[in-house]
Amino acid sequence: MTNAASIYATWHTEPQGDIAMAESHSPYWRHFIETIPERDFSSKTILDFGCNRGGFLRLLYGMRPFRRGIGIDIASESVAAAASATGNMPLQFHVTTDLSPFADSFDVAFSYEVVYLLPELKRHAEQMFAVMRDGGVYYAVTGCHNEMPLWPKWQELIGNNSNAPVQDRSPQDYIDAFSAAGFDVSVKRFGYDGFVRATKDRKYYPSILDALSYPAEYKLLFRLEKRV
Repeated sequence: MTNAASIYATWHTEPQGDIAMAESHSPYWRHFIETIPERDFSSKTILDFGCNRGGFLRLLYGMRPFRRGIGIDIASESVAAAASATGNMPLQFHVTTDLSPFADSFDVAFSYEVVYLLPELKRHAEQMFAVMRDGGVYYAVTGCHNEMPLWPKWQELIGNNSNAPVQDRSPQDYIDAFSAAGFDVSVKRFGYDGFVRATKDRKYYPSILDALSYPAEYKLLFRLEKRV
């Protein structure tokens, strides 16, 4: 059952923040989709954990059409916006923290800059293992970890703008949690090499070189495979 205390209207304390976040994430989502090795999703059921306003699943469907997509999030107004933008795409969106109804349901799962906000990483890893089919793969991206040079400042900045508490974890913490849950864990740099807006927020990026190095070097892409 969903815990109502953990449901928010939006992730950001400023409601327009979720819209701005989706717009800023779009080029990184495209890189994410192009980076993963899977190309044919036509028979696959997909999960976007932390789907927010549904932009990632809509982009994924446009680039790699899939059989069915499920988006899960705890931001109720953002999920409502995602549902209203579904059109004829095979998408469903749910406001929930309970993954138990989806046991053994997904071939491929994604999360983008979500895991660092989860208060119970061990529980998340175990639940994700349960909802993946044998041989399924969960791709999780985050650059928000304590080996990222800007993290001490970011932890404060994000904490001031997020309805969800920010967690302080290392890359090894993620590896350990997902390994303990049963996943075969591998990781690579996210490696984004596209153009970065020269007007990137200087609160987060004191130098343009910070804005370039963060998505290329410090943002991590975890590949979590459920072995048969």
